[in-house]
Amino acid sequence: MSGHLLAGLAANPALPAELLDRLIAGLLARTASDVDKGPDEDDGDLARALSERTDLGPARVATLAAGDEDAALRLAHAGLLDAAGVDPAVRPSVALALLDEGAGPPGWARLLAAHPDRQIRRRLASRPGLPLDVLETLAADPDVEVVAELAFCTTEPSIAARLAAHPHAEVRRDAASNEATPPAALAALITGEGLAPARSCLVCDREEIPFTHDPHCPRTDCDLRGGAACAGGHESTVHEIRQQAARNPATPTAAAASLAGHPSMLIRWALAERTDLPQELYARLAADPIPGVRFEVAGNPAIGEPLIRALAARCGKGGTGGDEVAHSLARHPRVPLDVLAQLARATRIGPTLLPRIAGAAPAELAGPAASADARVRMLVAQRHDLAPELRDALAADPDAAVVKAVAPHPGLSEAQLRAMAGLHGVRVLARVAANPDAPPALLVDLARHDPPVRRVFREIAGHLHATAEALLPCLADEKARPRAAGHPALPAEVLVGLLTDAEPEVARAAAANPSLPVGVMTDLLGDLLKDR
Repeated sequence: MSGHLLAGLAANPALPAELLDRLIAGLLARTASDVDKGPDEDDGDLARALSERTDLGPARVATLAAGDEDAALRLAHAGLLDAAGVDPAVRPSVALALLDEGAGPPGWARLLAAHPDRQIRRRLASRPGLPLDVLETLAADPDVEVVAELAFCTTEPSIAARLAAHPHAEVRRDAASNEATPPAALAALITGEGLAPARSCLVCDREEIPFTHDPHCPRTDCDLRGGAACAGGHESTVHEIRQQAARNPATPTAAAASLAGHPSMLIRWALAERTDLPQELYARLAADPIPGVRFEVAGNPAIGEPLIRALAARCGKGGTGGDEVAHSLARHPRVPLDVLAQLARATRIGPTLLPRIAGAAPAELAGPAASADARVRMLVAQRHDLAPELRDALAADPDAAVVKAVAPHPGLSEAQLRAMAGLHGVRVLARVAANPDAPPALLVDLARHDPPVRRVFREIAGHLHATAEALLPCLADEKARPRAAGHPALPAEVLVGLLTDAEPEVARAAAANPSLPVGVMTDLLGDLLKDR
């Protein structure tokens, strides 16, 4: 198969204009000849690569879009396609893509709202900025899934309010998720006050009730949600309506808070995501028997310091879900630094930059950076815009985990990087290789390290400063090989050899390499198009 090589050439930024034109012509000829055979995966890859180029120009865009549907969609979403060349009746999917980008005339929406394909109408219903008359048409659509999509996506409050009272429970469910639905309508979906009961749901539309859908339903033509049930009251959908309304920030606080004691953990879990509840209600949810509810409360940015400290104290006492709650607390954007240090000592947080560390003022970090506990110092070392004095102190840390975290920090000198590698060896080499300021000579030495470190090869393969001498050893690593094949510092003779690599991803990367000689591109394209 040659498709991967053609796609590689199509992505090559150094491809000459005349070869680009030949590629487009080849794709269109192939598409035209295969019109009755269905889509071809290789042609799809080629169309994708061509449509992602930044040097097409209006004429090539029009040619490519006219001959390939996938390319037309991508070009439309990229804002490159001129709506004047698209007939919405013939190419409704392309018209929808243009409407997404604000490039299609309002008349298109009116035309598509009456399209015989319900999937086109459903996709239209998800588009923002539709004219009011089109919204009215879609709200009256005979297909409930079209109306439900509109209920979920519309930004027009009057339409959302009407759909929140729709006789079909599925439409109400999606209106309950929509932040454009007016607060009073959302409150009614929770309390039922002033709202007539729904008359139908997807379950009783399709099955004889009472019916409960098997979560492991073997029927390939069944799209009911797992556990969907109806015994005449549309029970599962009503539950989902309350769950979505509880989560919706537009729902009045009082209405949402009335669900705090609900027997369903899913509803309490959804409630725990809200950021407008009283602290005493968060405290109640923080004592929930379900770890997931407690996890959600622990990460909620609205909880205050007293509750954060109380939750942290409970984490140290073990119990079901304690680690998950501790991880959530550690990621809280306002967790006090002393509590964060406590959590770092009590649970494994892992190599990640936490929001509280990322948002801390430089003066706040001095204390944690000098902590006697390496696990606390490591949290600071994950931040790669530290003041030079903090960065340098952490770079000289005696603990390998701390050094590993700080090694990619910009601004470290070659001498500092070599000192890290010399002191801590294989434990930090890959992170040293990831430093954007690592000089070519150091990368060469890291690539030649004995014993070899596979992760080092993967970092060097994509490093801006890598030379051919550093890249050649990377070709021996299965995961580094495709990245190295795309590096412009590889010699031309090596690239030519990689074009016939047994791994398509490697060959494609070599074909996309801007250092591939033009003569090789020309010959390769000629051979590939001839074979097709």
